[in-house]
Amino acid sequence: MALSNVATYFFLIILLISTRVLAFDSCVSNSNKGNSDLSVIHIYGKCSPFNPPKPSSSWINTVINMASKDPRRLSYLSSLVVSKKPTIVPIAPGQQLFNIGNYVVRVKMGTPGQQMYMVMDTSNDAAWVPCSGCVGCSSTTLFAPTTSSTYGSVDCFVPECTQLRGSFSCPSTGSVSGSSACFFNQSYGGDSSFYAMLSRDSLGLANDVVPNYAFGCISSISGNSIPPQGLLGLGRGSMSLMSQSGSLYSGVFSYCLPSFKSYYFSGSLKLGPVGQPKNIKTTPLLKNPRRPSLYYVNLTSVSVGRVQVPIAPEHLAFDPNTGAGTIIDSGTVITRFVQPAYDAIRDEFRKQVNGTFISLGTFDTCFASPNEAGAPTITLHFEGMDLKLPMENTLIHSSATPLACLAIAAAPNNVNSILNVIANLQQQNLRILFDTANSRVGIAREVCN
Repeated sequence: MALSNVATYFFLIILLISTRVLAFDSCVSNSNKGNSDLSVIHIYGKCSPFNPPKPSSSWINTVINMASKDPRRLSYLSSLVVSKKPTIVPIAPGQQLFNIGNYVVRVKMGTPGQQMYMVMDTSNDAAWVPCSGCVGCSSTTLFAPTTSSTYGSVDCFVPECTQLRGSFSCPSTGSVSGSSACFFNQSYGGDSSFYAMLSRDSLGLANDVVPNYAFGCISSISGNSIPPQGLLGLGRGSMSLMSQSGSLYSGVFSYCLPSFKSYYFSGSLKLGPVGQPKNIKTTPLLKNPRRPSLYYVNLTSVSVGRVQVPIAPEHLAFDPNTGAGTIIDSGTVITRFVQPAYDAIRDEFRKQVNGTFISLGTFDTCFASPNEAGAPTITLHFEGMDLKLPMENTLIHSSATPLACLAIAAAPNNVNSILNVIANLQQQNLRILFDTANSRVGIAREVCN
């Protein structure tokens, strides 16, 4: 009997260890079927190496805190206007950029691969990481170029360097090519800046390797707005992942963002056409020459319940001359409409919900939770496709008080925005497919966790 008790004791210990190992593996494993699938991790999730959630933190306060950075995000998106001169794509964010970083992916830089968690951003073409010896970097995980056998700097006279914006440390144009590496200094978020060298190295994504990937190797930072382990740009410009990966991914990728409230906050980024959903509704992907890095779609109208909201066409229309229209963005937290469009949507929503409305942080339409049983469905009508937002993507709840809030908002008054932005809270538990080769965007329901 004593031996039996001892055996049972050791069995329970092994079971406990195994359970903990499985929980750990669910964070670090890519755990998806394809070779080009990566886990997508929210920065406040249990799997995040940066900001594990605090047990006492309020869910709605966390969202309000994240959404407080949206105005700067919208200001940046609105400022992404190129002149009628030939398009110049920066290698790293310009002075309007700021740290949003809601979702990160685990990649490996160099040979052998060094693990980094980089911000996933569909509205940027930038790629950069903090490197060893970096002064002012907040992350303890820095890329060490000297230990990578495939690392190399990029000369001042290659096209990528001449496309950079900011201050340069290059010889004059009359110097001999190959005489200097391309260094640059850029402002970031208004209160931060970084100094970096344009570099190339292998970029590991799940089981794939993208050789000679161009990125900024950061050597110094001032301010505190720089994402700790860098940024991976998934935009449409020539320096983005899709462009630099060539035929490897055929210009196709998709992601599924998990709910902020899920236990591990781990979704997936699928690269390439293999493994993408076959039966998926799509809408044309539009390209705006005024903002060529952004993913534009044609939002034609919005319904609240059975009512099509009366929104003047000019507030939704795609306009290649001004850069106006609607984009899908992974870095903005809550969906934002230009003020007249938002007012019309909000007013119709309030008509269909009983009760008194109050404001809470970013949200101006909060009401008693018992009344949410009558809350109407919001449907976004795109060209060729309708998206009915699940209620979990429409309302957020306060854990401190019995309140539910409409989780969309107007573009801030101090931002001269002509963009409508479909943001990541409204994208949760949806598979968003970007097919640049066939100029289409697809959306399908999927449990992302």
